[in-house]
Amino acid sequence: MTEHLSLDAAEEPVDLYSEAYYKMIAKSLLEKGNNKRLKAAIEKAKRGDDVTLAFIGGSITHGAGADPLHTGCYAYRTYTAFKERFGKEGGDHIHFIKAGLGGTPSELGMIRYERDVLRDGTVQPDIVVVEFAVNDADDETNGICYESLVRKALGSANAPAVILLFSVFENDWNLQDRLSLVGKHYGLPMVSVKDAVTEQFYMSKEEGNVISKQQFFSDIYHPTNAGHRIMADCLNWLLSETDRLAPNQADIALNKPPVFGNDFANVQLLDRENGHGIAKITEGSFHAADSDLQFAEMDDSPYGTPQFPYNWMHTSESGSDSFIMTLHSKNLLLVYKNSGSDEFGNADIRVDGKLVKVAESQTVKWTRCHAVILYAELNTREHTVEIKMAAGHESKHFTILGFGFN
Repeated sequence: MTEHLSLDAAEEPVDLYSEAYYKMIAKSLLEKGNNKRLKAAIEKAKRGDDVTLAFIGGSITHGAGADPLHTGCYAYRTYTAFKERFGKEGGDHIHFIKAGLGGTPSELGMIRYERDVLRDGTVQPDIVVVEFAVNDADDETNGICYESLVRKALGSANAPAVILLFSVFENDWNLQDRLSLVGKHYGLPMVSVKDAVTEQFYMSKEEGNVISKQQFFSDIYHPTNAGHRIMADCLNWLLSETDRLAPNQADIALNKPPVFGNDFANVQLLDRENGHGIAKITEGSFHAADSDLQFAEMDDSPYGTPQFPYNWMHTSESGSDSFIMTLHSKNLLLVYKNSGSDEFGNADIRVDGKLVKVAESQTVKWTRCHAVILYAELNTREHTVEIKMAAGHESKHFTILGFGFN
């Protein structure tokens, strides 16, 4: 906690060295959890071994509200503080993965995990921070997707430490009460930004106020630079406390029933790049490719990366033939593009001849990736999925970004 926060001159600056500030940060430590994996990562860093910190979440993890986004965000700040505290000789052996994507819940995060965090098997993170506490109102399963993502990360062969981070909106809302049950069940470290900042928002300086909502939030959803700094300090407090304590001898236990479910823990991405090796696919009128996609600045890059570039697109000139895919699976999710453009329309989704969903491109009026469950079953069997433009929408656009299956 070394830099000075540049804040609105109309308000009293935040004192980063005050007793009230340290007390606020300390309140964020919801659970220390079983520290065996986190201690192991810290000790690796101290020895000079390669250590990778990975962050997956929504727009806050992406860096929304920070300026500059790629280095002002809480994820990058946490990484640099870890490197300075635990790295050797400049910390070049400490590596950074950031996989935040705005407006998306863990329902999409679990599909993105291998591509965006593991980089298709080329990266094995030692620490994974999961931040979906303000995004998972869009999770159709009310916790199963979140727990599946957590189990997916925990179950990796290199046994990474998983930290659950609970951010907060300006109205004091998040899904911490639901999602923290997953952390308690597996004994995971948990950090609550809500617990740190919310109570003191309503205090006077004499009572312990540190920062106002105006200073913490850039809008009703996202932190300012000051807010991102505080989020990083909350995570760094967990890391410093973990470093101070003796390690747990036993690892966390995964061989027990889930809290909500782990139905999607093995979900994989299927798209145009790998799809023909997994399923039988007839593209029909969805033979174009969409390049007007949601972009996200990954890792410490200041430049956006297009999301789900290996897609199938129906255009106004494509014709009317259905996209048909036959595959063996027990679970299937469709990932499609939302758009604010009136050129985009709706598609009927049929599974084994039965209409199961009408996918509406303009569910939200901006370009984003949207995941929906098409079926979830107990056993694997063959299914045929048909996607066809809805009646009256044949001349509209529609983009299939990919699928999640297992």
